[in-house]
Amino acid sequence: MANAPAAAHALDVLVLLAQHASPLPAASIARELGLPRSTTYHLLAVLVDRGFVLHLPEERRYGLGVTAFELGSAYTRHAPLQRLARPVLARLADSTGQNAHLGVLHGRDVVYVVEERVAGRPSLVSDLGVRLPASLTATGLAILAALPAAQVRALFPSADAFVQRHGVGPTSLSTLRPHLSRTRTRGYAVEEGLVTPGLDSVATAVLDPAGHPVAAVAVTAESTHLAGAAREQVVGKVRRTAQEVSRRMGRREARAH
Repeated sequence: MANAPAAAHALDVLVLLAQHASPLPAASIARELGLPRSTTYHLLAVLVDRGFVLHLPEERRYGLGVTAFELGSAYTRHAPLQRLARPVLARLADSTGQNAHLGVLHGRDVVYVVEERVAGRPSLVSDLGVRLPASLTATGLAILAALPAAQVRALFPSADAFVQRHGVGPTSLSTLRPHLSRTRTRGYAVEEGLVTPGLDSVATAVLDPAGHPVAAVAVTAESTHLAGAAREQVVGKVRRTAQEVSRRMGRREARAH
């Protein structure tokens, strides 16, 4: 494992470049990573040779190369979120006896990417690939509540950005904010009949290693199955499922001090 430190340093260089909006000088890379300049230049030379890093000679700076982009594209093609989440969602559906799903934010909509249906339960509109307004769904509210306020404002700049179903749901940012505040206070989102009358949903956000919401886990059931103590039991399982998916995506829980 003699090359392990060098490999770790090379990965540190790539992560550092990915965290900056523009290319960096070698001196800045060396300083931020605490590496000798000679080591930094050697690492950069290898990474440039392999296409992971691009050298901009006129600017004397380094940025991510085409190979790094190809890796990111391959990550997307492999659909890691769906693959990692599907077995966990299946267990959630089995343990609750209710339909479970995973949705991701796409613009102002939620797109459902994993659906685990339970025989005998009501049919849902949230099939694979279906888009629904994020402001109406528990899945969407869970994600929006975990986003910075500025990003939520950018997504919903005016009343025209809001869509209603059955004549109900938030119609402005001022009417959406209380839903997000309650979601943060409770630790989970609730939707009661806004998408389909008689069906309720509870959801919790899935967080990436940086704490950004990448998706949300939800259970949808008839209103009578998500009331009182029954809701609390389902919410506990939804939370644990979201935490497990987050862990599978690389997130580590903060240690208590």
